[in-house]
Amino acid sequence: MEHIVRGVLDFRKNVYPERKDLFRSLADSQNPDVLFFTCSDSRIDPNMLTGSNPGDLFICRNAGNVIPPHSNETGGMTASIEYAVAVLQVRHIIVCGHTDCGAIKGALDIPALKGLPHVKEWLGHCRSAMEIVRERHSIPVDQPLDSKYLNEAIEENVLQQVQHLRTHPVVAAKLATGKIEVHGWVYDIKSGGIRCCGRDSIEFKDFDDYYANTIAKVEKD
Repeated sequence: MEHIVRGVLDFRKNVYPERKDLFRSLADSQNPDVLFFTCSDSRIDPNMLTGSNPGDLFICRNAGNVIPPHSNETGGMTASIEYAVAVLQVRHIIVCGHTDCGAIKGALDIPALKGLPHVKEWLGHCRSAMEIVRERHSIPVDQPLDSKYLNEAIEENVLQQVQHLRTHPVVAAKLATGKIEVHGWVYDIKSGGIRCCGRDSIEFKDFDDYYANTIAKVEKD
């Protein structure tokens, strides 16, 4: 805990005083433009990755950056989506997966998750992605998916979670009226690169290609 305590002391002594105007402006309300879903993995820092400040991102994290399809059973992810879209009125939703994802490693071979019943059940939300990979490579249903399919499964999982988002009524309504945009990302921890897809995509593109128009505008400004 020493490094955590040291970090808090540094925040109080240096970080907060330098940015006190920002923190005071956030004291009574928030107005994020982006709902950011990502994995609980300790190697992912959404604010560092996006160069954003406190108040810019409404962040939801869990094992495998999973978004369960909408149902009548209330859950933390469903409630967070509803609040972010209906109340905070975010304009963008990013679903960010990452390389070397432990959750997807587990989803490749669900029967091997002995002694982890809750993890096993949770990763059932990744099943469609795993079945797509299995079907694509004609792998028998009784055979675990090899680790060589990990990166493919990570991308496919992001595609499927993006599709799950569309089952949530509040998201479907905003998508239908063009008031929200959905983005799928896969962050490469080793290279720092990002590959992207949209809500109707079936393949990923490099970040610079996917956001070429936006990058050109930013560089022009």
